[in-house]
Amino acid sequence: MKIKLLLVALLVSVIGFAQNVNDYKAVIVPLKYEFLKSENQYRMSTISKSNLLKAGFQAFYANEEIPAEFSDRCQLLYMDVRKDNAFLVTKLFVEFKDCYGKVIYTSEVGRSKEKDFELAYRESLNAAFTSIYALHYKYSGNPVAPATKSAPVTAAPIAVSAAVVPAATQVSAPVADTSDPNLLYAQPTENGYQLIDKTPKVVIKLLKTSRPDSFIAIKDGVQGTLNAKDNQWFFEYYQNDKLISEKISVKF
Repeated sequence: MKIKLLLVALLVSVIGFAQNVNDYKAVIVPLKYEFLKSENQYRMSTISKSNLLKAGFQAFYANEEIPAEFSDRCQLLYMDVRKDNAFLVTKLFVEFKDCYGKVIYTSEVGRSKEKDFELAYRESLNAAFTSIYALHYKYSGNPVAPATKSAPVTAAPIAVSAAVVPAATQVSAPVADTSDPNLLYAQPTENGYQLIDKTPKVVIKLLKTSRPDSFIAIKDGVQGTLNAKDNQWFFEYYQNDKLISEKISVKF
């Protein structure tokens, strides 16, 4: 009886995952995974997109210009391939995340005992896709409900000599104007966010500070700050000893 209940629970869980995935229009494939040294090394991004297409998804590379119907970044999934360190065995699994970095689906682990890295990575990635094929993905046409933003990743603590840093005051983030053609979308990173446009292309990199309304910001090699003022975000930096303040529209 217990085994039957366990099987039913597992089936419901799988159906739940499939339904979540089915509500997303397409998948964005990165050009480089964290465990690789270069873009599309061993053709891993190419293999990823090929498998996604075979599984019924619409898929686009991260640097690919996509049709206007996919302009809402939060209606898309973002693929990642993770490596599980193991002795004498290569283990990879696939994650689908939403626009806030929340994991929507995790595949089964694909394994390979090949000693050659290229063969091992390809074999284990293809094996990981077996569970994705089993989802029988088909876009439901249901718009994804507005997601609750995941709690930001805590940055590494900064050593402060003989001082206590006061707790940051909670500040309401400026409301994004979704009709703005220059709207940027925030994706969580280890120490902050990266702001991408609809291409998608990384436009600005943000590093968290002790204040929720202020970030260290890097844009086109220029370092400044991104600050919330008057219900707007502003990228501020110095140029020829003059403070430049540039309005930025951001959806966190």
